[in-house]
Amino acid sequence: MPSFCLEVSGSFACFTRPEMKVERVSYDVMTPSAARAVFESVLWKPTIKWQVHRIEILKPIRWINLRRNEISAVVSTRNVQQAMTAGSGMLGVYIEDERQQRAGYFLRDVAYRIHANLSLAIGCNEPIMKYTEMFARRASKGQCVNQPYLGCREFAAEFRLVTAETSPASPISETRELGWMLHDLDFTDPSDPQPRFFKAKIVNGVLQVPLFEEARG
Repeated sequence: MPSFCLEVSGSFACFTRPEMKVERVSYDVMTPSAARAVFESVLWKPTIKWQVHRIEILKPIRWINLRRNEISAVVSTRNVQQAMTAGSGMLGVYIEDERQQRAGYFLRDVAYRIHANLSLAIGCNEPIMKYTEMFARRASKGQCVNQPYLGCREFAAEFRLVTAETSPASPISETRELGWMLHDLDFTDPSDPQPRFFKAKIVNGVLQVPLFEEARG
């Protein structure tokens, strides 16, 4: 399978721990699902799949406490369907009525080098070279389907394609156990996706990601 590498960085990041119900608390490092989303933001097709297998931490792990204004409601699907049927309708959300202040424990000044394999979905008979060339061309030009982000959409990420000619920075010299970390969601049943976790460990600044099939539900 073709493998690609991207360097991503940003001022803030939040890879939310699912066990935190109200306040946002980030994992210590980028999760595989967040890394996959970065690759998909550059190139996504229903005929391809991204499998993240390695995440390198390029800057020391640093934290920041922030309190932010959020809203506690979204436009309901029922209201959207009614507006589509009627041809008009009120779909706005009044911020003053729904505003909530929430604290967050986020990462700051982050940089990662993420590695992923590109493969074709089951049943796809197209040449994989078509997609490898497409991704390399788009990533080298900084093109993307949507702006990549670091866990939360408000934390935009800068990215660049790492090639053989690139002079890469060294990962941090740190080793630590991270405990159970979210790998990704299992969409075998699209109506009820299930999370899968794995035992994460940084070794000399590198997080090795197991195959999705090896993660636990």
